[in-house]
Amino acid sequence: MKLNKYIDHTLLKATATNVDIIKTCKEAITHDFFSVCVNSCHVALVKEQLKNSEVKVCSVIGFPLGAMSTKAKVAETKQALQDGADEIDMVLNIGYLKSNAFELVTEDIALVKKEMPNHTLKVILETCYLDAEEIKKASALAIQAGADFIKTSTGFGTGGATMEDVKLMQSVIANGKTKIKASGGIRDTKTALAYINLGVDRIGTSNGIAIVTGIHTEEDNY
Repeated sequence: MKLNKYIDHTLLKATATNVDIIKTCKEAITHDFFSVCVNSCHVALVKEQLKNSEVKVCSVIGFPLGAMSTKAKVAETKQALQDGADEIDMVLNIGYLKSNAFELVTEDIALVKKEMPNHTLKVILETCYLDAEEIKKASALAIQAGADFIKTSTGFGTGGATMEDVKLMQSVIANGKTKIKASGGIRDTKTALAYINLGVDRIGTSNGIAIVTGIHTEEDNY
């Protein structure tokens, strides 16, 4: 098992500069991470930095609240793909979910997926705001709408991934295709391995280097 290939090396801070983004890309190439995950304005820069590597480009959409209009999410997706994104991590509309507006939740995801039939779509549930039934419902709706992955967290909510939440998400996957990405608060090798052993296919973290080397530098928030 190549631990590095489970990692989406992530920089989503509002204060991230171009210099910070380039540094993150260089780190991803050095450690051969699966992807670099950034806000959509940085996708073109990341694509350019990674052009001679196998590292993929991942863009978040409707981040971090998920409360943008569906048209805005679709437009952001189109632009990110045009700029070179290989994968999209979109935030589910949590307010719609809590309003029991399930058709709107599904449509929001399905219209984004429609723009990217051949690209990987991960749907962020933001599990810290959901109870067990809501996590299961959100997972089911995302799968129904065509999500390739369901993902725990943005890293910007009140909490990140938990083993319990991942188990709830797993309990809904019946198609054998949908995968799980755990993110938020995964900062060391032991924790990352625990999630992988549970069956998670991807880890979103800004602590990827610490995870693969066991060497901790400055503490990060994602």
